[in-house]
Amino acid sequence: MKRVILAGMTALAMVTSMVAAHAADLSRRHAMPVKAPVYAPLYNWTGAYVGLNGGGAWGHSDWSGTTGTSGTNLSGGLVGGTLGYNWQAGQAVYGVEGDIDWSNIRGTTNGVPCTTSCETRNNWLGTARGRIGYAFDRVLPYVTGGVAFGNVKASPATYAGINDTRAGWTLGGGVEVGLVGPWTAKAEYLYVDLGKANCGAGNCAVSSDVDFHTSVLRAGVNYRF
Repeated sequence: MKRVILAGMTALAMVTSMVAAHAADLSRRHAMPVKAPVYAPLYNWTGAYVGLNGGGAWGHSDWSGTTGTSGTNLSGGLVGGTLGYNWQAGQAVYGVEGDIDWSNIRGTTNGVPCTTSCETRNNWLGTARGRIGYAFDRVLPYVTGGVAFGNVKASPATYAGINDTRAGWTLGGGVEVGLVGPWTAKAEYLYVDLGKANCGAGNCAVSSDVDFHTSVLRAGVNYRF
């Protein structure tokens, strides 16, 4: 009797093992394919924003005339406002941005064609740019470029000089970070070239072309809607 019971138990164990193995094999063969997870950003950059910015600038201005060329280094600060809009598609962020700043960027030269001390000054500076960035959730590095505009004031010490509004170009990049609620903070670099303004002999003693190009490093805060 014991032998019969032992043989029965052994047979039952073997059948159970075979059924379990077959069930596991069916499970593997009929398992549903697993799809890669779709990227779902936690922070959405889409929308309009306004902000404030401020920083400093350094650059160079050349005075060029028939008697020669002399240059001056430029430096100064600037502060102003920003308006923009972003569109986010996946992790790519596309945007447009404009800003207008009061500035005090200036420098002085004493060489020819100046007969006396000659100052180059910029009192206001604006840009209208496109932005392309790649979002790492709340961190958005970007490149930017577009049109720059502002005044170039050329002032010899004993002559009237000129105050010419110029349009040029700008190119740069930066990084913006999402803070609490609708607030973001950014830091950016822009290279700005406003081309050349002409100061005629009646205003500058010797007819001179005065160029203006500068690097801008600034920070800002934005409020997103």
